[in-house]
Amino acid sequence: MHPRNVLLGAQAGKHLLPVCDHYSGVEARMVKSLELQREYAQEFGVCVFDVTLDCEDGAPVGGELEHATMVATLVKSAGAAPKLIAGPAACRIGVRLHSTDHPAFEADVRTVVGTAAAGLSYVMIPKVESVSQVDRAIALIDAAMPDGVSLLPLHVLIESPLAVHRSFEIAAHPRVQSVSFGLMDFVSAHGGAIPSSAMSVGSAELDHAQDQFHHPLVVQAKVAV
Repeated sequence: MHPRNVLLGAQAGKHLLPVCDHYSGVEARMVKSLELQREYAQEFGVCVFDVTLDCEDGAPVGGELEHATMVATLVKSAGAAPKLIAGPAACRIGVRLHSTDHPAFEADVRTVVGTAAAGLSYVMIPKVESVSQVDRAIALIDAAMPDGVSLLPLHVLIESPLAVHRSFEIAAHPRVQSVSFGLMDFVSAHGGAIPSSAMSVGSAELDHAQDQFHHPLVVQAKVAV
């Protein structure tokens, strides 16, 4: 018997998510990721991994709108694919927008959510540091939703010391479905106080005490999240 059928009151039982979330920021890799997702879904009868199309790190500076338009087009074309449904589960596609304080955020919302929400399973918001940022994102996303489309859950990235400190408040928001830890930006947010080795895995050449599984500040943040 599966735990979800026994632990009926467990909060985590409300959401069944794939264990892997694959990010793609380049068009050719986005297309390949979506193809692989469909192939695995057809083989196993379930959505094996999420595909998150990236408007944050994937978009070239100055080309944010064009990139968002391309992402929206891919989401809509994937939704129209005749073999998108494999067995009992649909393939899950999400989008990572720019952070809420980025100049391109509102345009991302209008372009991707406003035109392709029906093909999305979630929206990923990076660099979240407060509940108020979650509320702002939700307000803009909900306002952009086309008629007749269900509201989208949010996935959020915790990427700074302040975000780690507030992670429980952020995770408690009813629209937040998933919380992830952004290692690279977390290390960068320390302004050199954490060495780059803390983004790696220990090896013969690297002191294990300074890798991402042993550096005290990184381990403390991971435990908190």
